[in-house]
Amino acid sequence: MMKPELLESIETPAVLLDRSKLIVNIKRMQDLADKHRVNFRPHIKTHKSIKIAKLQIEQGACGITASKVDEALVFLKAGIHSITLAQPLLTPSKIDRLFRAALESQADVRMITDSAEGLDLIAAKSEEHAYMPGVFIKIDVGLNRCGLKEEDERIIGLAKRMHNHPCLKFCGLLSHAGHAYGAADRQGVVQIAENERLQMLRIKDALEKENVPVPEISVGSTPTVLGAENFNGVTEIRPGNYVFLDQNPIRLGLVQPNEVSLTVLATIISKNSDYFITDAGSKTLTSDQGAHGIATKPGFGVGYPAEKYDEQAMPLTIAKLSEEHGFISRDGQDLPLGSKIRIIPNHSCPVANLARDYVVINDSDYEYWPVDAAGRVR
Repeated sequence: MMKPELLESIETPAVLLDRSKLIVNIKRMQDLADKHRVNFRPHIKTHKSIKIAKLQIEQGACGITASKVDEALVFLKAGIHSITLAQPLLTPSKIDRLFRAALESQADVRMITDSAEGLDLIAAKSEEHAYMPGVFIKIDVGLNRCGLKEEDERIIGLAKRMHNHPCLKFCGLLSHAGHAYGAADRQGVVQIAENERLQMLRIKDALEKENVPVPEISVGSTPTVLGAENFNGVTEIRPGNYVFLDQNPIRLGLVQPNEVSLTVLATIISKNSDYFITDAGSKTLTSDQGAHGIATKPGFGVGYPAEKYDEQAMPLTIAKLSEEHGFISRDGQDLPLGSKIRIIPNHSCPVANLARDYVVINDSDYEYWPVDAAGRVR
């Protein structure tokens, strides 16, 4: 338990990172991957931190997953040389930048595609740069974002092209069951995870009947990995949010509040009959109420008086946000001006991206870690 006087010395708003809980979360997920004999390639879009990525690699991760090229380059330059870029690329200059960096660092870069246009561009750039990337076909297992549906006939054609292309390495199939964040409960997550697995295996079987080997089945999302009961046929997992956690997996019954490693520390700077007003607004807590735009819980997080945080006592709802202020419903409670509040946000990933550093706390002191890839969105 951190000494109260240490929290009092931290200027707010601050994004706190409990180092011991962070390490436990990293190790727990690596242990799960080891237990099921799957590769572990965590998504660093959640934390955007070189220090945290290296902790994940030290525990046994085979590489990392990133969303954006400039985000990935931060980690390539830091010496992490196996990266999956999990967003389709259709901008030539981005692929140029990625392949130049991959060649310079002799890195294993893996990409995704869900279109002939995307594959044409990757193939042309691989020939131009004399670099052979790995490429997955992105499968849409229910989120209705990127990817091809199971019944889409283009899957076989794309896979055959990659399998026979001299400058590409066909890695297999990749999915993200992000709609699990909108499930009603843990059992709903379990069902989504199993549906994802079965869809991927059916596509794999169809491709192998066409004499196209499918080396990897890569799945992601923190809820489905935490909730899955069967990993047979899966070769890789890519959760990201698990390092921090937030109100989403708590609501789904997948974790307990005391497992969350990232909180926001704020100060009550004013109060009226309805609200405590804090110095943490949307520029700190984000106006995002949940992953993928799925708002499944009212407000923008749950706060606790700092001295009561470890007991999870006197919960307070962050009801509204303006840019620089948070509105905490009083609900008949009273706290003195200057009180510190620790908030578990609804969605930790954009909170991290808005920050420029983490205040990393332990029992006796704290230090600052940079959010190295904050704002790298191209």
